[in-house]
Amino acid sequence: MSIISTDKWLIKSYDRPIEMCKKLEDYFEGASASEIYEYLSMSGMYHPLENGKKVIQTLKQNRVWEVVEEEKRKLQKEWDGPNIPIFIFPSHTADPEFNRVFNGKAGLAYHDKLFLFIAGHNSEKEIKSLFTHEYNHVCRLSKFQKHEDNYVLLDTIILEGIAENAVRERFGEDFISKWTNNYSDEELENLWKTFVLPNRNIQKNHPKHEQLLYGIGNYPELLGYCVGYYLVKQFLVEKNLTTKDLMPMEPAKIARIHN
Repeated sequence: MSIISTDKWLIKSYDRPIEMCKKLEDYFEGASASEIYEYLSMSGMYHPLENGKKVIQTLKQNRVWEVVEEEKRKLQKEWDGPNIPIFIFPSHTADPEFNRVFNGKAGLAYHDKLFLFIAGHNSEKEIKSLFTHEYNHVCRLSKFQKHEDNYVLLDTIILEGIAENAVRERFGEDFISKWTNNYSDEELENLWKTFVLPNRNIQKNHPKHEQLLYGIGNYPELLGYCVGYYLVKQFLVEKNLTTKDLMPMEPAKIARIHN
């Protein structure tokens, strides 16, 4: 499998995303097209807009599908990664908060498939950075021997930390996500010890997992993401390793938890 020709799907069915998601039912066992679309749209997939066809044209002019295909070939070889189907759709740019935090781009990674949600204004380097982050997830999920359904908070933040450090490794500090600079190292060390470390074993299906990961409610914004990036970067620098070295590694080792 490789890059799925979702550009053709979009030209035909942009205004009918649920109908289009019927093509995805084989990839989500037991889920209906409407359930799939609801889940993907919560993760960054577009809601139909009046000028939506122009967005598709812009994505095609920006060679989005070709750029991702080229990056996929490079990283699959470099990381010895799995060959999975990759689906590209416009992102939900009508959401100002989504634009502010993620600059209109997002992704969703599984061990056996990958979704990218991209805006017309995203540059080629941004697209490559997004794909690097998300495909790194796919590789980590395939090489770290723990089923994702059994993940706890520590597993998740290290997963995110490895992925964003892979972006830093490939493209430098200028192309990592803005949220990586939300806090100083001193603040991050405090956030780690105060909020994340005591809750590191909270299961993925527990409401507090998402609250801590994203910084919902009274928690600092993107708390888990930022702490995960910090912990992984510290470990990489200290041990002089690459993110590829970390793919199969236990999260507790990366976070330097000794008990």
